[in-house]
Amino acid sequence: MLIDWFTVFAQVVNFLVLIWLLKRFLYRPIINNIDAREKRIATEIADADAKSAKAEQQRNEFEQKNAEFEQQKTTRMNKLIEDTKAERAQLLETVRQEAEDLRKKLQLALKNEQLNLQVALSQSAREEIFSITRKVLDDLAETSLEASMTEIFIRRLHELTDKETTDFTAAFNLSAKPILVQTAFTLPKPQCSVIKTEIEKILGHEITLQFAIEPKVISGIEISINGQKISWSINEYLRSLAKRVDELLLTTSSIENSDLSPSSAQDNNHETSA
Repeated sequence: MLIDWFTVFAQVVNFLVLIWLLKRFLYRPIINNIDAREKRIATEIADADAKSAKAEQQRNEFEQKNAEFEQQKTTRMNKLIEDTKAERAQLLETVRQEAEDLRKKLQLALKNEQLNLQVALSQSAREEIFSITRKVLDDLAETSLEASMTEIFIRRLHELTDKETTDFTAAFNLSAKPILVQTAFTLPKPQCSVIKTEIEKILGHEITLQFAIEPKVISGIEISINGQKISWSINEYLRSLAKRVDELLLTTSSIENSDLSPSSAQDNNHETSA
């Protein structure tokens, strides 16, 4: 069998041309497209990885923020509960203290009202007793008794201190009016003369007296001039007695009020608790 070298050469040339054509127009574009696709895929994968990493980072941040939020919520809730308990305890203590203060005030007001009632009754009784005493003494003020009262008043004039004498003399020198002599009875003329003589001895010259009836001067005599008075009467003893009774009532009221002081109330509470 003979070999046709021209045909073989032509086939070889055709094959080479085919290979070049395939490489030039088919293989290279395919390779380029594959490379471009690989690059695109790699880029997309890289973007996906980046997005995945970012998403993971964001998820981690979200979880961390969520955990912090839960922790803050728990902390705030616990603080709110504690504050609420403290506020409730404070309000209860305030209400309890106000109730206790109100109770003490009511007790004190009730006790004061009782004391005021006792004082009012005592004062009323005292005034009634003194009124009856004055009435009895006024009814008993006969002439012989009033004469004795005049003698006692003269004795009172003899017992004046230097200051009383000086003040009475100064008051007389500053006044142009006569000396007023007040009694609860009408003085006989001899007694008027005795009184006038004794006062002139004190002042050192003649004087003019003005006699007047004053029912309040019980069984006694009172002389006055320009605000200065010299007197003696049973009414003075009654006033002194009334003053002492008032002081006794005031002392009793103070002692009972001291029993209602906060310290005493606390002591009573302690004793009650015991």
